Amino acid sequence: MIELDLARAVPPLARVLCLGAHADDLEIGCGGTLLTLVERNPRVGVTWVVFGASGERAREALESARTLLASVPDKQIIVKDFRDGFFPYEGASVKEAFEEIKARFAPDVIFTHHRQDLHQDHRVIADLTWQTFRDHFILEYEVPKYDGDLGAPNVFVPLPELVCRRKIAHILAAFPSQADRRWFKEDVFAALLRLRGLESNAPTDHAEAFYVRKLRLTSTA
Repeated sequence: MIELDLARAVPPLARVLCLGAHADDLEIGCGGTLLTLVERNPRVGVTWVVFGASGERAREALESARTLLASVPDKQIIVKDFRDGFFPYEGASVKEAFEEIKARFAPDVIFTHHRQDLHQDHRVIADLTWQTFRDHFILEYEVPKYDGDLGAPNVFVPLPELVCRRKIAHILAAFPSQADRRWFKEDVFAALLRLRGLESNAPTDHAEAFYVRKLRLTSTA
């Protein structure tokens, strides 16, 4: 198992771009990794974008990001109101939003949806991430749901159990509008973290998982 440390990258990661289709996607997909990254690299800058949230969901998305990134002085939180479930039919407007982000922010690493995610909104965000940022380090996260599209990720971030508990507690507290959803349960989130920890032989027994489609290794010789 080869280990790479994002928090000790050379040169250090200075700018992180987080892209989520809906209000809770980023927290579910990579919340633990982000908690660890910003704690170990407090000077990192984060741009956090939620593309589809309105009303109560928009308020939840904004407050959740503010709480999760409370220790980050250099942050920008953007919540847009594209209609849930209709991203493929609003493609031009979503694409324009990506171009606006690209014009003012050059990320070192991008967290986005998995390209094979069966939710149509998630796929649009993944596709536009790759269309817009063609020479960047992109980590595609996973979101458990009814579609049964969990795959075989190839990158794992081990997480201490305490971080996992913090992540899950944050999700449950930050999104009360989802409390009646059958999938929005502590045991679902905990089970996936434990499963990915098992798959990666994580020393902490827990991990978040990602898909990396392109990775350039540079020789220092």
